[in-house]
Amino acid sequence: MTKTLCYGIFAYCRGPRRMNCIMESIPVSAIEQGGTAPTQTAFPFFNPKSSRMDSSITPLSSQVESKLVLKNKSPRWHEHLRCWCLNFHGRVTVASVKNFQLVASDESAPANEENDDTTLQFGKIGKDLFTLDYRYPVSAFQAFAICLSSFDTKLARE
Repeated sequence: MTKTLCYGIFAYCRGPRRMNCIMESIPVSAIEQGGTAPTQTAFPFFNPKSSRMDSSITPLSSQVESKLVLKNKSPRWHEHLRCWCLNFHGRVTVASVKNFQLVASDESAPANEENDDTTLQFGKIGKDLFTLDYRYPVSAFQAFAICLSSFDTKLARE
C-alpha cells in the first residue's frame, strides 16, 4: 500500500509541483541489485464500530527498517520553449500540470545529483488520454492509485 503521498504546491507561481510518495510496504533495499519486496498476504481488518484497525495482523511496515520514498524528478527550464520540461522518451506528448516522473529518493547522493532510474511516469497524450508506465517494485495498483491523486482538482490547478 502507499502510506503517504505529499504534494508541495506553490500557490503564487506556475512552477512545478513537488511530490513525495512513501511506500509503506516496500523496503528501500527492494531497488538494489537482487532486492525483493515482500508480498502482503493479509490486510488489517477495519471495524467501523470501533474505528480502529485490528491489531492481530502485523502490518508489513513494522517488518521493514526503511521505507522506499519516491520523489518527483525535477523538471528543467527550457529557455527556448519557455517552459518546464521532463524527458518522457516520446511516451508523453501533451504538456500538462499532471505530467510527472517518480524516482527513488537517494538520501546519500549529493543534493544536486538526481537518480535517473524512473520508477513511475504519468503523462497526457491527448484529450482525456493519459499514459502510465511503472516498474518493479511498484505494483499496478499502487501506480494507479498514485496517478489518480494527480486528478484532485485542488492539487492539479494551474
